[in-house]
Amino acid sequence: MERKHFNLNENYGSDFSDVPSEAEVQQKRRNRLRQDDELLRKPNFIGLLHRQKEAPKMATKRFAVDMLDKEEGKRMRYHQLQTLDAYNRHKKMVNDYLTLYGGKLEDLKRDSSKDRTDMDVIYENQKFLWDDEDISELTWDQRLAKRYWDKLYKEYTVCDLSLFKENKIGFRWRTEKEVISGKGQFSCGTKTCSEAEGLRSWEVNFAYMESGEKKNALVKSRLCAECSFKLNYRHKKKEVTGKPLKSKKSHKKSSDKKKKSKKKKSKHHDEEAPSSSSSNKARRDVSSSSGEEEIWKKPLQVETEKTREDEFDEYFSGMFL
Repeated sequence: MERKHFNLNENYGSDFSDVPSEAEVQQKRRNRLRQDDELLRKPNFIGLLHRQKEAPKMATKRFAVDMLDKEEGKRMRYHQLQTLDAYNRHKKMVNDYLTLYGGKLEDLKRDSSKDRTDMDVIYENQKFLWDDEDISELTWDQRLAKRYWDKLYKEYTVCDLSLFKENKIGFRWRTEKEVISGKGQFSCGTKTCSEAEGLRSWEVNFAYMESGEKKNALVKSRLCAECSFKLNYRHKKKEVTGKPLKSKKSHKKSSDKKKKSKKKKSKHHDEEAPSSSSSNKARRDVSSSSGEEEIWKKPLQVETEKTREDEFDEYFSGMFL
Protein backbone atom coordinates (compact mmCIF):
# COMPACT_ATOMS: atom_id res chain seq x y z
CA MET A 1 0.00 0.00 0.00
CA GLU A 2 1.35 3.46 -0.94
CA ARG A 3 1.13 6.30 1.57
CA LYS A 4 0.14 9.78 0.37
CA HIS A 5 1.51 12.98 1.97
CA PHE A 6 -0.78 15.99 2.05
CA ASN A 7 0.66 19.54 1.83
CA LEU A 8 -1.26 21.99 3.93
CA ASN A 9 -0.15 24.95 1.85
CA GLU A 10 -1.36 23.45 -1.38
CA ASN A 11 -4.57 24.87 -2.86
CA TYR A 12 -7.04 22.18 -3.78
CA GLY A 13 -9.63 24.50 -5.29
CA SER A 14 -11.99 24.64 -2.32
CA ASP A 15 -14.17 27.61 -1.49
CA PHE A 16 -12.01 28.46 1.56
CA SER A 17 -8.68 28.63 -0.31
CA ASP A 18 -8.52 32.54 -0.30
CA VAL A 19 -8.13 32.64 3.48
CA PRO A 20 -4.38 32.48 4.42
CA SER A 21 -3.39 29.61 6.54
CA GLU A 22 -1.54 29.85 9.86
CA ALA A 23 1.71 28.69 8.23
CA GLU A 24 1.53 31.47 5.64
CA VAL A 25 1.00 34.09 8.34
CA GLN A 26 4.01 32.85 10.32
CA GLN A 27 6.20 32.81 7.18
CA LYS A 28 5.27 36.40 6.32
CA ARG A 29 6.04 37.48 9.87
CA ARG A 30 9.47 35.88 9.69
CA ASN A 31 10.22 37.58 6.40
CA ARG A 32 9.18 40.99 7.78
CA LEU A 33 11.42 40.60 10.84
CA ARG A 34 14.34 39.58 8.67
CA GLN A 35 13.88 42.70 6.49
CA ASP A 36 13.76 44.96 9.55
CA ASP A 37 16.97 43.44 10.87
CA GLU A 38 18.70 44.04 7.58
CA LEU A 39 17.57 47.69 7.52
CA LEU A 40 18.77 48.34 11.05
CA ARG A 41 22.11 46.58 10.51
CA LYS A 42 24.98 48.85 9.32
CA PRO A 43 26.16 47.81 5.85
CA ASN A 44 29.74 46.53 5.74
CA PHE A 45 31.27 47.84 2.50
CA ILE A 46 34.84 46.57 2.50
CA GLY A 47 35.45 47.38 -1.13
CA LEU A 48 33.98 47.35 -4.59
CA LEU A 49 34.91 43.71 -5.14
CA HIS A 50 33.61 42.54 -1.75
CA ARG A 51 30.36 44.51 -1.69
CA GLN A 52 27.42 42.73 -0.21
CA LYS A 53 24.95 41.47 -2.74
CA GLU A 54 21.85 42.60 -0.93
CA ALA A 55 22.08 46.19 0.40
CA PRO A 56 19.35 47.67 2.62
CA LYS A 57 16.65 49.23 0.53
CA MET A 58 14.40 51.13 2.91
CA ALA A 59 14.62 52.01 6.62
CA THR A 60 11.80 51.92 9.11
CA LYS A 61 9.85 55.00 10.01
CA ARG A 62 11.29 55.19 13.53
CA PHE A 63 14.84 54.91 12.27
CA ALA A 64 14.21 57.73 9.75
CA VAL A 65 12.77 59.99 12.47
CA ASP A 66 15.84 59.48 14.69
CA MET A 67 18.22 60.27 11.84
CA LEU A 68 16.23 63.39 11.00
CA ASP A 69 16.42 64.60 14.61
CA LYS A 70 20.20 64.13 14.66
CA GLU A 71 20.73 66.02 11.41
CA GLU A 72 18.43 68.83 12.53
CA GLY A 73 20.36 69.15 15.81
CA LYS A 74 23.67 69.34 13.93
CA ARG A 75 22.29 72.00 11.60
CA MET A 76 20.95 74.13 14.47
CA ARG A 77 24.22 73.89 16.41
CA TYR A 78 26.19 74.82 13.30
CA HIS A 79 24.07 77.92 12.62
CA GLN A 80 24.25 78.89 16.29
CA LEU A 81 28.05 78.75 16.18
CA GLN A 82 28.13 80.74 12.95
CA THR A 83 26.20 83.61 14.55
CA LEU A 84 28.81 83.96 17.33
CA ASP A 85 32.10 85.82 16.98
CA ALA A 86 35.45 84.08 17.36
CA TYR A 87 35.83 84.81 21.08
CA ASN A 88 32.33 83.69 22.13
CA ARG A 89 32.57 80.61 19.89
CA HIS A 90 35.84 79.64 21.55
CA LYS A 91 34.30 80.30 24.96
CA LYS A 92 31.30 78.08 24.21
CA MET A 93 33.50 75.23 22.94
CA VAL A 94 35.68 75.39 26.06
CA ASN A 95 32.60 75.34 28.34
CA ASP A 96 31.14 72.38 26.44
CA TYR A 97 34.43 70.52 26.73
CA LEU A 98 34.65 71.14 30.48
CA THR A 99 31.00 70.13 30.93
CA LEU A 100 31.36 66.86 29.03
CA TYR A 101 34.89 65.77 29.96
CA GLY A 102 35.47 67.66 33.22
CA GLY A 103 38.60 69.52 34.31
CA LYS A 104 39.61 73.07 35.24
CA LEU A 105 39.88 76.20 33.15
CA GLU A 106 43.45 76.77 34.38
CA ASP A 107 44.53 73.54 32.68
CA LEU A 108 43.68 75.00 29.27
CA LYS A 109 45.51 78.31 29.73
CA ARG A 110 48.72 78.82 27.77
CA ASP A 111 52.02 79.59 29.51
CA SER A 112 52.72 83.25 28.67
CA SER A 113 55.85 83.68 30.80
CA LYS A 114 58.15 83.47 27.76
CA ASP A 115 56.11 85.74 25.47
CA ARG A 116 57.93 88.76 23.97
CA THR A 117 56.65 91.75 22.04
CA ASP A 118 58.55 93.65 19.34
CA MET A 119 59.52 96.36 21.83
CA ASP A 120 60.95 93.72 24.18
CA VAL A 121 63.14 92.44 21.35
CA ILE A 122 64.29 96.00 20.52
CA TYR A 123 65.15 96.73 24.17
CA GLU A 124 67.21 93.55 24.42
CA ASN A 125 69.20 94.16 21.19
CA GLN A 126 69.37 97.96 21.03
CA LYS A 127 72.62 99.82 20.34
CA PHE A 128 73.37 103.52 20.53
CA LEU A 129 75.54 103.32 17.40
CA TRP A 130 75.48 100.49 14.87
CA ASP A 131 78.55 99.66 12.81
CA ASP A 132 78.43 98.93 9.09
CA GLU A 133 77.84 95.21 9.49
CA ASP A 134 76.54 92.72 6.99
CA ILE A 135 72.80 92.28 7.53
CA SER A 136 72.92 88.60 6.53
CA GLU A 137 75.19 87.86 9.52
CA LEU A 138 72.74 89.38 12.04
CA THR A 139 70.00 87.44 13.77
CA TRP A 140 66.32 88.26 13.34
CA ASP A 141 66.22 90.13 16.69
CA GLN A 142 69.27 92.21 15.75
CA ARG A 143 67.84 93.03 12.32
CA LEU A 144 64.62 94.26 13.96
CA ALA A 145 66.57 96.50 16.36
CA LYS A 146 68.75 97.79 13.49
CA ARG A 147 65.70 98.63 11.40
CA TYR A 148 64.19 100.60 14.30
CA TRP A 149 67.50 102.44 14.80
CA ASP A 150 67.61 103.43 11.10
CA LYS A 151 64.30 105.30 11.52
CA LEU A 152 65.63 107.50 14.34
CA TYR A 153 66.94 111.05 13.75
CA LYS A 154 70.52 111.45 14.88
CA GLU A 155 71.19 115.21 14.60
CA TYR A 156 70.20 116.17 18.16
CA THR A 157 69.57 114.05 21.24
CA VAL A 158 67.08 113.95 24.10
CA CYS A 159 68.77 113.73 27.51
CA ASP A 160 67.77 112.63 31.01
CA LEU A 161 69.22 114.88 33.77
CA SER A 162 67.47 113.31 36.76
CA LEU A 163 70.83 112.06 38.19
CA PHE A 164 72.99 115.01 37.16
CA LYS A 165 74.47 115.40 40.68
CA GLU A 166 75.90 111.87 40.43
CA ASN A 167 77.36 112.71 37.02
CA LYS A 168 75.00 110.20 35.35
CA ILE A 169 73.38 111.61 32.23
CA GLY A 170 71.43 109.59 29.68
CA PHE A 171 71.09 110.35 25.97
CA ARG A 172 68.94 108.90 23.23
CA TRP A 173 68.08 109.77 19.62
CA ARG A 174 64.87 111.52 18.67
CA THR A 175 61.82 109.87 17.14
CA GLU A 176 59.75 111.15 14.24
CA LYS A 177 57.04 112.63 16.49
CA GLU A 178 59.63 114.56 18.48
CA VAL A 179 61.21 115.93 15.29
CA ILE A 180 57.82 117.12 14.01
CA SER A 181 56.98 118.78 17.34
CA GLY A 182 60.47 120.39 17.52
CA LYS A 183 61.51 118.59 20.71
CA GLY A 184 65.26 118.79 21.19
CA GLN A 185 65.80 121.49 18.56
CA PHE A 186 63.23 124.27 18.90
CA SER A 187 62.46 123.39 22.54
CA CYS A 188 64.62 122.11 25.39
CA GLY A 189 66.07 118.66 24.79
CA THR A 190 65.55 117.46 28.37
CA LYS A 191 62.97 114.73 28.73
CA THR A 192 60.85 116.65 31.27
CA CYS A 193 61.39 120.24 30.05
CA SER A 194 59.64 122.11 27.23
CA GLU A 195 61.26 125.57 27.49
CA ALA A 196 61.64 127.25 24.07
CA GLU A 197 63.62 130.41 24.98
CA GLY A 198 67.29 130.88 25.73
CA LEU A 199 68.37 127.61 24.14
CA ARG A 200 72.07 126.78 23.87
CA SER A 201 73.76 124.01 21.91
CA TRP A 202 76.21 121.72 23.70
CA GLU A 203 78.59 119.08 22.37
CA VAL A 204 79.09 116.20 24.82
CA ASN A 205 81.45 113.24 24.77
CA PHE A 206 78.95 110.56 25.79
CA ALA A 207 80.63 107.57 27.50
CA TYR A 208 78.41 104.53 28.02
CA MET A 209 78.54 100.78 28.62
CA GLU A 210 77.08 98.47 25.99
CA SER A 211 77.16 94.65 26.16
CA GLY A 212 80.02 94.83 28.65
CA GLU A 213 82.15 97.21 26.56
CA LYS A 214 82.91 100.86 27.23
CA LYS A 215 82.15 103.09 24.24
CA ASN A 216 82.19 106.80 23.44
CA ALA A 217 80.11 108.94 21.10
CA LEU A 218 80.09 112.67 20.36
CA VAL A 219 76.50 113.99 20.56
CA LYS A 220 74.80 117.39 20.40
CA SER A 221 71.98 118.61 22.60
CA ARG A 222 70.06 121.91 22.84
CA LEU A 223 69.11 122.92 26.38
CA CYS A 224 67.62 125.88 28.21
CA ALA A 225 69.57 127.88 30.82
CA GLU A 226 68.50 125.77 33.80
CA CYS A 227 69.15 122.45 32.07
CA SER A 228 72.49 123.75 30.76
CA PHE A 229 73.53 124.38 34.37
CA LYS A 230 72.61 120.78 35.25
CA LEU A 231 74.55 119.45 32.27
CA ASN A 232 77.69 121.38 33.32
CA TYR A 233 77.28 120.64 37.05
CA ARG A 234 80.49 118.58 37.29
CA HIS A 235 82.40 119.36 34.11
CA LYS A 236 82.15 122.20 31.64
CA LYS A 237 81.03 120.97 28.24
CA LYS A 238 81.86 122.46 24.87
CA GLU A 239 79.32 124.98 23.63
CA VAL A 240 78.56 125.06 19.91
CA THR A 241 78.02 128.56 18.51
CA GLY A 242 77.27 129.62 14.96
CA LYS A 243 79.21 132.21 12.97
CA PRO A 244 78.04 135.78 13.73
CA LEU A 245 76.16 137.42 10.88
CA LYS A 246 77.67 140.66 9.51
CA SER A 247 75.58 143.81 9.74
CA LYS A 248 74.60 145.89 6.72
CA LYS A 249 76.82 148.84 7.70
CA SER A 250 79.96 146.73 7.99
CA HIS A 251 79.09 145.10 4.68
CA LYS A 252 78.78 148.52 3.00
CA LYS A 253 82.12 149.70 4.45
CA SER A 254 83.91 146.62 3.20
CA SER A 255 82.39 146.99 -0.28
CA ASP A 256 83.48 150.68 -0.44
CA LYS A 257 87.04 149.72 0.52
CA LYS A 258 87.12 147.07 -2.17
CA LYS A 259 85.93 149.56 -4.79
CA LYS A 260 88.62 152.10 -3.82
CA SER A 261 91.37 149.47 -3.96
CA LYS A 262 90.15 148.35 -7.39
CA LYS A 263 90.28 151.94 -8.71
CA LYS A 264 93.87 152.40 -7.48
CA LYS A 265 94.94 149.15 -9.08
CA SER A 266 93.32 150.08 -12.40
CA LYS A 267 95.17 153.46 -12.46
CA HIS A 268 98.48 151.81 -11.69
CA HIS A 269 97.79 149.21 -14.38
CA ASP A 270 97.08 151.89 -17.02
CA GLU A 271 100.44 153.53 -16.35
CA GLU A 272 102.37 150.28 -16.76
CA ALA A 273 100.28 148.92 -19.65
CA PRO A 274 102.57 149.85 -22.61
CA SER A 275 105.66 148.36 -20.97
CA SER A 276 104.04 145.07 -19.92
CA SER A 277 101.86 144.35 -22.98
CA SER A 278 104.29 141.86 -24.48
CA SER A 279 104.76 140.01 -21.19
CA ASN A 280 100.99 139.82 -20.67
CA LYS A 281 100.51 138.24 -24.09
CA ALA A 282 103.09 135.57 -23.32
CA ARG A 283 101.44 134.84 -19.99
CA ARG A 284 98.02 134.55 -21.65
CA ASP A 285 99.37 132.07 -24.21
CA VAL A 286 100.93 129.95 -21.47
CA SER A 287 97.79 130.09 -19.31
CA SER A 288 95.52 129.18 -22.24
CA SER A 289 97.65 126.18 -23.17
CA SER A 290 97.87 125.01 -19.57
CA GLY A 291 94.11 125.53 -19.15
CA GLU A 292 93.36 123.34 -22.20
CA GLU A 293 95.61 120.60 -20.86
CA GLU A 294 93.92 120.73 -17.46
CA ILE A 295 90.49 120.46 -19.08
CA TRP A 296 91.44 117.17 -20.73
CA LYS A 297 93.16 115.83 -17.60
CA LYS A 298 90.34 116.49 -15.07
CA PRO A 299 86.81 115.09 -15.35
CA LEU A 300 84.05 117.46 -16.33
CA GLN A 301 82.42 119.04 -13.29
CA VAL A 302 78.66 119.17 -13.63
CA GLU A 303 76.80 121.54 -11.36
CA THR A 304 73.99 119.73 -9.59
CA GLU A 305 70.79 121.54 -8.74
CA LYS A 306 70.18 122.01 -5.04
CA THR A 307 67.14 120.32 -3.62
CA ARG A 308 64.72 121.99 -1.28
CA GLU A 309 66.19 120.13 1.71
CA ASP A 310 69.70 121.39 0.88
CA GLU A 311 68.40 124.97 0.69
CA PHE A 312 66.72 124.57 4.10
CA ASP A 313 69.93 123.11 5.56
CA GLU A 314 71.97 126.08 4.30
CA TYR A 315 69.35 128.50 5.62
CA PHE A 316 69.25 126.95 9.11
CA SER A 317 72.97 126.16 9.35
CA GLY A 318 73.84 129.48 11.02
CA MET A 319 70.71 129.68 13.17
CA PHE A 320 70.51 126.42 15.14
CA LEU A 321 74.12 125.39 15.72
